[in-house]
Amino acid sequence: MGEKNPASAGEKNPASAARTAAVVTVSDRAAAGVYEDATGPAVSALLAERGYEVVRALVVSDERAEIESALVHAAERDVALVVTCGGTGLSPRDVTPEATAAVCERMVPGIGEAMRAASMQVTSRACLSRATAGIRGRTLIVNLPGSPQAATENLEAVIDPIGHGLDTLRGGPMSCAR
Repeated sequence: MGEKNPASAGEKNPASAARTAAVVTVSDRAAAGVYEDATGPAVSALLAERGYEVVRALVVSDERAEIESALVHAAERDVALVVTCGGTGLSPRDVTPEATAAVCERMVPGIGEAMRAASMQVTSRACLSRATAGIRGRTLIVNLPGSPQAATENLEAVIDPIGHGLDTLRGGPMSCAR
């Protein structure tokens, strides 16, 4: 998927600007071309189905500096939602949560908690996820697991509240009532 310029996504209209997204797959093997990334495209498709314009999709290795750079770059381009895929487990190379925390000004722990709670209904191993979420400027960053199925299941668990959060973060409606 090619990179698009989010400035054309309608920055003067908060509703359209609030629906831009970037997907960052974190995988040494996919970055090295050992296998094709399947998770990023699955997450991008889900986001598109839910009304998001995916303006950037890329694969980076499990290097904290590369992850941080991708997150900062998206926030500097005023992308509303950045979703990472992978690097949330217990492997020594899994540093996505640390990279996310390093670039965020405020953390949103409830997103990771909600994803783990939903995933525990599917597998007891969900409690091993270290996925987190945070805010950099007007950008919400959310970590997802690396497998296509787990990533889409986790995103489905929080996509509705994320939409409301983005509306609030970007100056939209402030009511938390349904």
